[in-house]
Amino acid sequence: MIDRAQALELLERNDVTPSLMRHALASEAVLGAMAEHLGTDRNLWAMTGLLHDLDFPHTMQAPQNHGLEAAKMLEGILPEEALCAIRAHNGEMNGAKPASTFDHALRCGETVTGLVAAAALMRPTGYEGMQVKSIKKKMKDKAFAANVNRDNIRECEKAGIGLDEFLALAINAMAAMEQPQAD
Repeated sequence: MIDRAQALELLERNDVTPSLMRHALASEAVLGAMAEHLGTDRNLWAMTGLLHDLDFPHTMQAPQNHGLEAAKMLEGILPEEALCAIRAHNGEMNGAKPASTFDHALRCGETVTGLVAAAALMRPTGYEGMQVKSIKKKMKDKAFAANVNRDNIRECEKAGIGLDEFLALAINAMAAMEQPQAD
């Protein structure tokens, strides 16, 4: 399987924008935390989160291909279970139905990043002190981060994590990304 340095290089080679890279890194953090919580392969889930939108710069004008193209690009690099999750994360547009815990985890994990990141931008302290109840309140406000699919976020239940616990996990994972790392 690909390592993180190779994955980051692959993203760069495929013209990922800075905002898409931030989303990829946030998805990596959330999926890694979910895997740890569920006792599954943290590295696999994190790499899948990191690479799930690899095709986005090339499929923006053809959203029905998004996820399908990424899975093709990643054949032989990630195992089939990861490719299935990548196909299913855009199932509304490309017809790939989520079936496994991993599929649902990628769908909710990559989607929640938009809501949590938008909430952090609205707070003077960013992620610091962010509470689950404030994110739940933002979920009810359809005008806030309007493009974030709340139903996808609620798929955390299908991945085996309750909503409150999932939101706390996502907040903590994304907040940890923002902290300087010790050498």
